[in-house]
Amino acid sequence: MSLKEIDVNNVTYYDLNNRLNIPLDGQIQLDQDKAALTAFFKENVIPNTMTFASLKERFDYLLTHNYLEREFFEKYDFAFIEKLYEQLNAANFRFKTFMAAYKFYTQYALKTDDGQFYLESFVDRAAINALYFADGDEQLALQLADEIIHQRYQPATPSFLNAGRARRGELVSCFVLQVTDDMNSIGRVINSALQLSRIGGGVGITLSNLRSAGAPIKGIKGAASGVVPVMKLLEDSFSYSNQLGQRQGAGVVYLNVFHPDIIDFLASKKENADEKIRVKTLSLGVIVPDKFYELAKNNEDMYLFDPYDVERKYDTPFSYVDITAEYDNLVNDPEIAKKKISARLLEEEISKLQQESGYPYVVNVDVANAANPIAGKIITSNLCSEILQVQTPSIVDNKQEYETLGTDISCNLGSTNIVNLMASPDFGRSVEAMTRALTFVTDHSDIDVVPSVQHGNHQAHTIGLGAMGLHAFLAKNQLHYGSPEALEFTSIYFMLLNYWTLVASNKIAKERQTTFANFEKSDYASGKYFDKYLTTDFSPKLAKVKELFQDIFIPTKADWQALSEKIKQNGLYHQNRLAVAPNGSISYINDTTASLQPIINRIEERQERKIGKIYYPAPYLSNETLPYYTSAYDLDMRKVIDTYAAAQQHVDQGMSLTLFMRSSIPAGLYEWKNGRTDKMTTRDLSILRNYAHHKQIKSIYYVRTFTDTQDEVGVNECESCVI
Repeated sequence: MSLKEIDVNNVTYYDLNNRLNIPLDGQIQLDQDKAALTAFFKENVIPNTMTFASLKERFDYLLTHNYLEREFFEKYDFAFIEKLYEQLNAANFRFKTFMAAYKFYTQYALKTDDGQFYLESFVDRAAINALYFADGDEQLALQLADEIIHQRYQPATPSFLNAGRARRGELVSCFVLQVTDDMNSIGRVINSALQLSRIGGGVGITLSNLRSAGAPIKGIKGAASGVVPVMKLLEDSFSYSNQLGQRQGAGVVYLNVFHPDIIDFLASKKENADEKIRVKTLSLGVIVPDKFYELAKNNEDMYLFDPYDVERKYDTPFSYVDITAEYDNLVNDPEIAKKKISARLLEEEISKLQQESGYPYVVNVDVANAANPIAGKIITSNLCSEILQVQTPSIVDNKQEYETLGTDISCNLGSTNIVNLMASPDFGRSVEAMTRALTFVTDHSDIDVVPSVQHGNHQAHTIGLGAMGLHAFLAKNQLHYGSPEALEFTSIYFMLLNYWTLVASNKIAKERQTTFANFEKSDYASGKYFDKYLTTDFSPKLAKVKELFQDIFIPTKADWQALSEKIKQNGLYHQNRLAVAPNGSISYINDTTASLQPIINRIEERQERKIGKIYYPAPYLSNETLPYYTSAYDLDMRKVIDTYAAAQQHVDQGMSLTLFMRSSIPAGLYEWKNGRTDKMTTRDLSILRNYAHHKQIKSIYYVRTFTDTQDEVGVNECESCVI
C-alpha cells in the first residue's frame, strides 16, 4: 500500500476523531482522539514510511536522490549526527493529538517525489532543522535539537518546512514594500510583487505615497487615476504568480487615512462594489495617525491631503511626513490640495467594512513610532500586521534601475511555545539558541530579485521571535484569560524574551564585531531604551505569578543596567528581535493554542480539503481546566487588548491582534450595550479600536465575526505569515 492508495472509507482514524464532537454521558470523548492518533500511525504512517537498515543508509539515499542538500550535511562528522539522533530519540517524542500528527505528516513531512511514501518523522525534521540552522556548530545543533524536540521552539512554516531540502522554497515568511509617487516605482513594485509571490510568502505594500485620483500629472489637472487601479494591478499580479498553482499569491495594501482616496480604497472591498474597482483577494489595511483619533473623538471634520503636493512641499514622500505634528500646517497651506470629510463618517466606514469582511487591518503608526528605538520611521506593516520596522524610500530611474537604493523588509520568524519554554531547564540558554537559529535565516536570506529587500535585510539583520500557547498555559495553570494574574504573567514572560534576545544579540555583535546599520543613532546606543527597566520593577507581585516563576531568573534593575552598558560597548547585531505572528497550522503540531489569542472552541472544528471535518481538543482539556477555556467569542475583547498590551510594552515590533465578535453580543459583555440593541454595531468596533489605541496597541489584524447563522466572517490565513 502507498499514500495514494489509502481509501478514506477504509480507515478508522477519521471516525474516531469525529467522536470528539459527540458527547457521551455529558463528557467529551477525549479518549477517542487518542484512539484516532494510534490508528493514524497504524493505518497510515507506519505502513507508508520508507524504512532503511541504518541511519547512514537513510542519509545516503536522501542525498543521492537529491532530497537533502549536501552542503549543510557535510559540515558534520557522521558520528556527530548519530550522537544528535541518540539525543533526539532519548526525548521519546510523541504527538498528543490526532490533529497534530495529521498536520505534520500531510503538510510538513518530506515525501518521495511521487508522493507515495513518507521519508521522515518529526524526529527527522527536528534533526535536519537543528543541523541546518546550526551551520556546522555542533554544540548549537545539539541545543537546537533539544529546543525543537521538546517543542520549546518552533521555526516559522517556511523555515521548518524547507530547512535542508535540496529542492526548497525560501526560509523567510513575508515581505514589506513601499511605492513612491512615480510610474517607475509603480512598475518596479508590480514586478517585485510577482517575484516575491513566486518565491512564497505574503507581501505588504503601502500605497500612501501615490498621488490621489484627479491630481495633476505634468500640470494636467485631473489626470491621475489614484490608488485603486494600482490595487487592481497588484491583485492580478498576486493571482498570476501562484507558485505553479500550489497557492494563491497573498498581498495586503495599506493606505493612510489622510489620503484623499481613502473612501474609494475602502469601497473597493465591499461586496456590492462595482467590478471595475472591487478587489476580491487583496487584503486591505489602513495607516492611522493619532490625529485621526483626536478628530473623530471631537466629532470634527478632517482634511485629506494630496501626496503629490505634500511631497513637493516637504521634499519627502507622504509616508515620511508626521501628519499629527504637521496637520495644522498642512491645513493652512494654500499650496497643498486638500478635501474635507467627517472623521466620524470615515470611522464608521472602517467599522462597516470590518463587520462585512474583517478588513481593514489597522496600524497605529504614531504609537509604533513613539515606541520605536531605531533611527528612522515606521510607515507600514506586513500581511499579518506584526512586522513594524523602519524603511527608507528608493528612487527608480527610467531603466527600472535604482538611483537610490532604499530599504524594504523581509520577515524572519519563529515562535516560543509558552508552556514548554516555561519548563525549560535554562530559559535564557533556550532563547539564545532560538535567536541564533533565526540569525542563520536572516544571514542566509538573499532576495536578489528585489534589491531593496535584499539591502534592507543586509543592513538590519532583523528577526521576529514570538510566542504561542498563552491560553493553553493559563488554562493548564487554572488562570482565567485576562485576569490580573494572567496579565502579570504575560508581561513578565515577554520581559524575559526581550531581555534574553538582547543578551544574545549583544553576544553575536561582540563575536562578529558587527552591529546593525545606524546602531549608534538608536536608543539602545544612548541607553534611553532601558529607562523603563531602570525605573519600573517588572518582577512578579501576585502570589500565583511568583509561584509560576519561582525557578526562573528574573533580571533586576542592576541586571538591566549591566546589559545596557554591554550594549553601549559592543552593540546589537539585530535591529529588531521580537514579533508575535498569528500562528496557524504550526500551533496544532505543537499541541497548543495559537499565538496569544483565546481559543474559539473547546473542541475546534477544521474543514480539511478532500477529507471533511477534523476536530481538535483544546490542549490540556479536562474537567479541571474546562472553566478556564472561555471562547474568544464570549470574552470581552478588552481582555484580549489588555493581554496584548501587557506583552507589547516589551516587544519592539508588533503583534497580530485579532478581535472576535458575535453578531448578537452576549448580554452583559459590554456595559455600553445595556439598554441598547444586542446586535453588533459599528459603534462597538469603534469603541474597541479606540480602546486599543488608548492601550498603546500598535496594530489590529482581523476582525472575525461569528454570525447568527453559525458562519465566520473575516477568516483568511496566509500559511507563510501565520508561521
